[in-house]
Amino acid sequence: MTAPTKPPHTSPADPASGPPSGESLHSPVIDWFDENARDLPWRRPEAGAWGVMVSEFMLQQTPVNRVLPVYEQWLARWPRPADLAKEAPGEAVRAWGRLGYPRRALRLHGAAVAITERHGGDVPADHAQLLALPGIGEYTAAAVASFAYGQRHPVLDTNVRRVFARAVTGVQYPPNATTAAERKLARALLPEDEPTAARWAAASMELGALVCTAKSESCHRCPIAAQCAWRLAGKPEHDGPPRRGQTYAGTDRQVRGRLLAVLREAHGPVPQSALDQVWHEPVQRARALDGLVADGLVEPLADGLYRLPLT
Repeated sequence: MTAPTKPPHTSPADPASGPPSGESLHSPVIDWFDENARDLPWRRPEAGAWGVMVSEFMLQQTPVNRVLPVYEQWLARWPRPADLAKEAPGEAVRAWGRLGYPRRALRLHGAAVAITERHGGDVPADHAQLLALPGIGEYTAAAVASFAYGQRHPVLDTNVRRVFARAVTGVQYPPNATTAAERKLARALLPEDEPTAARWAAASMELGALVCTAKSESCHRCPIAAQCAWRLAGKPEHDGPPRRGQTYAGTDRQVRGRLLAVLREAHGPVPQSALDQVWHEPVQRARALDGLVADGLVEPLADGLYRLPLT
């Protein structure tokens, strides 16, 4: 059960005194997190570094409620990287189900193979070694090093970037892509000692996920509302290009998803004729299938047959 929310931090703040410092933000946000953090399986000690890594791949652009059942099934089947590495990559795509963006499944499989071959089956703790794994970018390497190994790294996902944009920069939304200025700010806000820095990374992310949300932010529940530059400025509207939500219906993404659904449910190769049934428009359907083949998600065989990749 979630503990009751603490009242907002109410220390006086003067908008003329400049943006809040890291020191003034750390304690209220971490204290709030200590009482309100969700009990998620990848946050438990038994998850280990592999559990953290799997969660980070799955949570990219996908909400927690959709990830939870797939995550549990994945870790039950492949509790260690070596367990996944010895399977065909197509099995990772099959188990990914309808999480979306299935190339993440192939990347996670590739990372598992590299961990098995280079690191004896243990997810490396070294940030540079994490970054060298296939499919691991700047964010994921920092997240695994911080959340799994308690290291001091700026962890900049969309939620953290939004918290920093509002609380410190005074704007409603961060830029569409992470900027050098955001990285510099994140480094400046990091606590000096590693355990506090790792806790701060998780706490600021949770604050963005639960309170400082993209829509209908709950400032009355925010532990740093009294210091928030955006709130003190009167919550100015977003000044920039319109923020459009991603459409899905009728897109190539939808067609790709339907094609993959047929292949995931099949126990062997699937004929072209079966794939032709999933979408009425032949040009878009062919383009989506070609894209799946180019991305390594589908393997074409002789005689017009297709399957999930074995190699």
